Amino acid sequence: MAKKPGTNPKGEFAFFNVVYEDGSQRSNRRVPAELLGGLDGDEPARGFIMEQDREIAEKSGRPALEIKSLDRVGAKKK
Repeated sequence: MAKKPGTNPKGEFAFFNVVYEDGSQRSNRRVPAELLGGLDGDEPARGFIMEQDREIAEKSGRPALEIKSLDRVGAKKK
């Protein structure tokens, strides 16, 4: 059944592309928007994604990869 227009809240999550030390990339990783902003900017996203990666690695039995870079989807490059 289709949803009514306007029922999906916008701005609830920010999306990030993550590049790992081994060169692999994961796109559109979701981070709650309430963690971001303020003086730290997007830095809290790194900790949130690292925690997600740790949980995934624990369940899969593989070691977690180190994050090389983190870019917000849709953000303009400086």
